[in-house]
Amino acid sequence: MSPAASEQQPRSLAPDLARGAMLLVIALAHAQVLSARGSGGALGQAVAAFHTLFVDSRGYPMFAALFGYGLVQLQQRRGAEPLRRRGRWLVVFGLLHALLLFHGDILGAYGLLSLGLLAALERPDGPLLARAGVWAVLGAAAFGLASLAIPDGADAVADPLVSAGYRVLGWIVTTPLFAVMAAGPVLFGIWAARRCLLEQPGRHLPALRRVAVLGIAVAVAGALPLALLKAAPHASAAALASATALHTLTGYAGGLGYAALVAVVAARIGGRRGPLTRALVACGQRSLSCYLAQSLAWLLLFEPYFADLGGELAPQTAAAIGFGVWALTVVLADLLRRFDRRGPAEALLRRLTHGPA
Repeated sequence: MSPAASEQQPRSLAPDLARGAMLLVIALAHAQVLSARGSGGALGQAVAAFHTLFVDSRGYPMFAALFGYGLVQLQQRRGAEPLRRRGRWLVVFGLLHALLLFHGDILGAYGLLSLGLLAALERPDGPLLARAGVWAVLGAAAFGLASLAIPDGADAVADPLVSAGYRVLGWIVTTPLFAVMAAGPVLFGIWAARRCLLEQPGRHLPALRRVAVLGIAVAVAGALPLALLKAAPHASAAALASATALHTLTGYAGGLGYAALVAVVAARIGGRRGPLTRALVACGQRSLSCYLAQSLAWLLLFEPYFADLGGELAPQTAAAIGFGVWALTVVLADLLRRFDRRGPAEALLRRLTHGPA
């Protein structure tokens, strides 16, 4: 979630395009707070299966890898101290995000990782990929175990103050868990940034194609057990936890595969940027603002003191709303681009991190 640069400055297409596309996966994942399990008939079951295979636990690894990629770029331009300040402010942003908007915050975890992985940014590669793999296994195992205690779906509370309190308590518990889960793909993003895989995708097309095909295929194969168990009438808690851990572990491969696929597309686009590409890039450059705007939509749609649609819609309807929310943020980001304006969240984070100048 890097700040938007001036349109006058040349920027590589792939990182921003990947962030813009990533937000669609995030929107589809979060929109499921609106869906009711088992509703929607055959189409609803198909959409729910698609969500398990291609969306759930596939968006945030892509998010995390792109975040790690951006850390290297910021460290090279700014040094370590601004990264520390930025990490601390991301924790604050995450707390406020949970307090005011949405229970599924990831910003606090990224703030913790910004502070905890500064040493990795300053060291040579060494066993960076091995460490990424170890953290991926630890993150998948942690989430598999946590799934035994995490309730199925978020509870809707009619009182807005009580609801905010529950969101903050949940944030305190889940932020360290999300940091552990995101550490692996963040480290992989650091490794990829040092090789300019996204800035120069044309030089790495064979490798990017392999990562895209294998990563997405592994993610789909690893999601099948969980999809089958969710469709089963009676599945044991242990089986669900094991399938969830496998689903999460292979989701890392899927997130990296999605990022590689976008890089391949970016290499094909080259300098031929049409209106859609420019809008997606604008969304990627303002990804923090667009992410928070999505959360505002979930607050208004989910909470009982607003639209109260949590758990009320068929999966296909929830997915359509998720797509619509994402498309609206793309349009708004493109309007900001046309007026040469940063995203408001990016501008605030930049000011807090670097000062008025």
